[in-house]
Amino acid sequence: MHKIVFLTLLFICTKFNLFSQEKLTWNDFADVTFSNVYSAVYDDIFLKPKFGPSIKSYQGIRIRIKGYFLDFSIEEDEFYLISKNPRSSCFFCGGAGPESVIEVVFRQKPNFKMDQIVEVTGILELNTDDVDHCNYILKKATGRLVQ
Repeated sequence: MHKIVFLTLLFICTKFNLFSQEKLTWNDFADVTFSNVYSAVYDDIFLKPKFGPSIKSYQGIRIRIKGYFLDFSIEEDEFYLISKNPRSSCFFCGGAGPESVIEVVFRQKPNFKMDQIVEVTGILELNTDDVDHCNYILKKATGRLVQ
């Protein structure tokens, strides 16, 4: 009998843990430093991230983050970001860095509008080498409007 109760409790705890996610803040994404690296493909200098131990611990983990929705899609080429800062305040020229934007690959095309505040949930990927993508990528993402 005790064994059945124990196994039932273990199953319930495991099930809830599988569907939970970690809520992160933009301060968590600041756990990164950058160095200049030359790319022969683009004949240009890019910032190569070195992720700190705290943010590394979320690699491959389902997380959620709140920020401003940015849509840079061109026709059928979908490209979405969530940002610490709104586009209307010129997020890159306003002193923000690559740690303040996350590329988002949604499961379904979102209906959000530019600069709406959203909460996005997805699996975090840390990108150190592919200069065609952001350093932070959320895959299999879903989102909800906060404001």
